[in-house]
Amino acid sequence: MFTQAFFSTNVLGQITISGTVYDSSKLYVVPDVFVYSTSGVRAVTDSTGNYQLTAGQNDSISFFYNGKSTIKFPVKSMINYTAFDISLRVKVKQKYKLLNPITVFTNSYQKDSSENREEYAKVFGKSPSGFRSTYEPGGAAGVDVDALIGMFQFRKNKERLAFKNRLEEQEEEDYIDYRFSNRTITRVTGLKGDALKKYRGLYRPNYFFVANSTLAQFYEYILQTSYAFKKEEGIE
Repeated sequence: MFTQAFFSTNVLGQITISGTVYDSSKLYVVPDVFVYSTSGVRAVTDSTGNYQLTAGQNDSISFFYNGKSTIKFPVKSMINYTAFDISLRVKVKQKYKLLNPITVFTNSYQKDSSENREEYAKVFGKSPSGFRSTYEPGGAAGVDVDALIGMFQFRKNKERLAFKNRLEEQEEEDYIDYRFSNRTITRVTGLKGDALKKYRGLYRPNYFFVANSTLAQFYEYILQTSYAFKKEEGIE
């Protein structure tokens, strides 16, 4: 079992404890688990395996599922009250299951995208466009001649717009790759090697869905399409 977290108590000395209960694989959540505190407070995990209850600093909490109880966890020994996650020695059997979020130990997509935008700042329109006035202390205001000439460079502006569109399209493709990655697909479906490569080519989602779907919807899409793929390919 594993635990983590912060300190947060109220003026009455009561602590709000929350977290998620997973099965033995630490991938799938377990609903309908009873959570008890030694002071008599009770909670039940919801369909996403999450729970929340209050307890005193000197209390302990335990988890009860399928007629069996875990050991008691002293509140004072918890590091993070807002993410006290545990893993039970059980296997859940559900058609759809939510997964524990994946931690990526590389540059984030957002960071890579920001760096890309900075590198091509002029193309993305961060530099001023159109007429600009010039002024120096003690001098007279005037028109930026270079900007004026640039307005009439239609071919150059058209090429710049096309390049900007290509960059934005590449950003979208990179974001799809970031979420619809080999690691995520293998973790959800178990597909590897040539089967994984073929599945990614056949069922690659579009940017609109990837950008607007929730984590649950995204994993459900992977599960559903993987079932269809395995059936077509005769994969057990």
